[in-house]
Amino acid sequence: MKNHSMTELACDTPSQSVKHNNATVLSLVGLLFIFISLIVSIGLGAVWISPAVIIDSFFSFQNGNIEHQLIREIRIPRALTAALVGATLAVAGTIMQGLTRNPLADPSIIGITHGSGLAIAISLAFVGSGSYWVLLLWSFAGSAIGAFCVLAFSMISRDRISPVTLTLAGAALSTLFSALSTGIALYFQVSQDLSFWFAGGLSGTKWLHVFILLPTVIIGLTLALWISRSLTILAMGEEVATGLGQSYQKIRWIGLISVILLSGAAVSIAGAIGFIGLVIPHVIRLLVGPDYRILLPLSAIAGAFLLIVADIGARMINPPFETPVSAVTALVGVPFFLYLSRQKRGYM
Repeated sequence: MKNHSMTELACDTPSQSVKHNNATVLSLVGLLFIFISLIVSIGLGAVWISPAVIIDSFFSFQNGNIEHQLIREIRIPRALTAALVGATLAVAGTIMQGLTRNPLADPSIIGITHGSGLAIAISLAFVGSGSYWVLLLWSFAGSAIGAFCVLAFSMISRDRISPVTLTLAGAALSTLFSALSTGIALYFQVSQDLSFWFAGGLSGTKWLHVFILLPTVIIGLTLALWISRSLTILAMGEEVATGLGQSYQKIRWIGLISVILLSGAAVSIAGAIGFIGLVIPHVIRLLVGPDYRILLPLSAIAGAFLLIVADIGARMINPPFETPVSAVTALVGVPFFLYLSRQKRGYM
């Protein structure tokens, strides 16, 4: 009972209560923004489709209508995939920042995304571009390798290594994985197939991708919410968390499984899209505080909105051609990353 009450006190401080009261409002506003951005994303393309036609296709679909077919088979899957990929990357980044207590943690920065890309390169070279399910399993395996390497670095000594050191180690891993991927692609002549994963994009997404991502998001977010209270306490230090009865090993493994699922699915579908998992957790943390019970779902909403908007921007920069979505997210993420790197404050 004592540990339980201390845990409650650690998670529900008076300073957080005001921000928690705003979480519902922020969630509703975020969902409204997602709905508006989805309508814009569905209408935007080589052929502009008005919102009236989009809404009409929802309620009175006509097989003979080309615009209705375009909306249902191409535009809607792409928009939904953008939302789900954005949510997965944001949640994965939030979990990694909580597990490593590193404000610079992000799947694309510390090797997880590029580990998945390396596995995809190996799959294309030795297995071929056959079943998408095989490619997905390889992506999960590569994501797992990257995640294990990150945690190995974080446990290399008794003292927690600094965020900058961990980030540099992750950058070295990313460079290694990327170089190996390029070498394999060139030697086995699969560079054209692999170029999509390096560029990162959402063109060609289908309903199959939505059906894969949806349960992945649900499972990954459920696992994350399961350990959300423990992640909040872990932010105060491993010793404090242990004193409050939290099992760091259990938190780490559940969080690791969640990150592997989320990152692996996102990279296998959209390629190496970076910085969403870096930017979103910090922005949401400023709005609602460090409570992961609220931080995780709001990060998912904000990540979904950001990638939908980034995908819209990728189509508007140089029409009718598409700019890689990863380039658009980098325009936001790189300055933010440099800003965080220069901060001298401790990570909360």
